[in-house]
Amino acid sequence: MMDRHDFRLVHRLRVRWAEVDMQKIVFNAHYLMYFDTAITDYWRALALPYEESMQQLGGELYVKKASLEYHGSARFDDQLEVALRCSRIGNSSMVFSGAIFRGEALLVTCELVYVFADPVSQTSRPVPQALRSLVERFEAGGPVVDVRVGGWAELGGSSAKVRTAVFVEEQGIAPGRVADDMDGSALHAVAFNALGQAVGTGRLLGPTAASTAKIGRMAVHHALRGAHVGQGILQALVNAARQQGCAEVMLHAQRSAEGFYLRQGFATRGEHFEEAGIAHIEMMRML
Repeated sequence: MMDRHDFRLVHRLRVRWAEVDMQKIVFNAHYLMYFDTAITDYWRALALPYEESMQQLGGELYVKKASLEYHGSARFDDQLEVALRCSRIGNSSMVFSGAIFRGEALLVTCELVYVFADPVSQTSRPVPQALRSLVERFEAGGPVVDVRVGGWAELGGSSAKVRTAVFVEEQGIAPGRVADDMDGSALHAVAFNALGQAVGTGRLLGPTAASTAKIGRMAVHHALRGAHVGQGILQALVNAARQQGCAEVMLHAQRSAEGFYLRQGFATRGEHFEEAGIAHIEMMRML
């Protein structure tokens, strides 16, 4: 019998009123929507911003076939887990097997067949080797992100690209506040996905006379938040501070990211304040 441990990816959701009929059983067609949402999480787990990645790969994935088999019914307010795995990659096709569970109970299984094709003519193309290798590595439990640590001369261009996308274009911060003179002496960490795209960044300043290092300019591509990219960057910077003999690391966290840093072992210190027009809180972690 199939169970959740047969899959690399699990997407969780709770059944809403709009998705059930008068008997409070989920409409059959909604299960396809659940699997489609899980596919989005699959690309996030690969650290691939979908639109940018497909442009670089020179194609697009189109659904060729979607089949469902029902084993039970989900009801209103059920907590469901949608599991997916890529079970086969052909010349131009990718086959995904999926299952929906309520606890240990298997409710629905599916097979989704995608074809990699030219986005204009929609004629099939071979699945690019870069994508094929990435999926095979992911399904085998391998890493999908490479976090590199170095100086501004080496990583500045990639770091600046992520900062501009997040701070300037997304958050509306003035370009002049995104980079400063301290970049030249700071240690930088940049996360690259399997296509060589920079998808996250951060920097480390210090240590000060009090053996405190400061982490800053943390930014992750908007499509990949929650995919552990930021966690990898933060850990690389914390490790670097530890190697420098620092007693603690501190940072100014945006209020929206406070929960993320709390989960990484940081604690709040002081009162909230405004920086670049955005609410922040100082946070620290002893080393």
